[in-house]
Amino acid sequence: MNRLVLLRFALPAIALASIAVFVLPARGQRHVGTYPKMAPLAQYLMDRNAEIALARSAAPASISRAARVLVLTPSGYVTAANGSNGFTCLVDRSWMSAFDDSQFWNPKGRGAVCYNPPASRTVLRYEYVRTKMVLSGLSKSQMYARLEAIAAKNGLPTPEPGSMSYMMSKHQYLNDSVGNWYPHLMFHEPQAVGANAGAMWGANLPASPVVMDSAHKLWPEPQTVFFVPLSKWSDGTPGPPL
Repeated sequence: MNRLVLLRFALPAIALASIAVFVLPARGQRHVGTYPKMAPLAQYLMDRNAEIALARSAAPASISRAARVLVLTPSGYVTAANGSNGFTCLVDRSWMSAFDDSQFWNPKGRGAVCYNPPASRTVLRYEYVRTKMVLSGLSKSQMYARLEAIAAKNGLPTPEPGSMSYMMSKHQYLNDSVGNWYPHLMFHEPQAVGANAGAMWGANLPASPVVMDSAHKLWPEPQTVFFVPLSKWSDGTPGPPL
């Protein structure tokens, strides 16, 4: 891998979700696998307690300890812990990435994310819808076509104003290229179009910390995500140099 680092989320957000190109130093060469189809479901599942801990590590404990926590089961995401602050923490799987991402079916993907209250009310819906399609056995092309049709009929909510999420876990595994990558925040905006879609955020400009993905196009959900890398993990320890 060269000096351009590719970030791939199973975003929702997501999450997890997304691919953005940052001019940041690569952290060693990694083996990048190929994933032409979904692996057996068991490879995407986790021990329940381990998944709860990983989900909570997406944000500082001051936020995540009072958040609702979801875990993935063979029937979809279920609530493993109730919350009181309106945040929702979960672990993205690789199928939350762009549909033109070669690691869409990577069973190792574990993107810990905590959505704030506005994102929990809107963006989180994308997680539920995609995951339901995956568990129903749809292929990637079938999922994309169905999501496009749903979005065309305004069947998916646009991000509520103020929607954002935390991805600050040092234990996450975003993809084979970058591992846990960098701690970062994501800001979810209604879908922007055109070559200058990120202009009002100053995204992708020299020395700007704000980045948007311009490398991948197949995102049927009505959102644009802006990324801001951080210097510390959720536990307060230093992240990789920016």
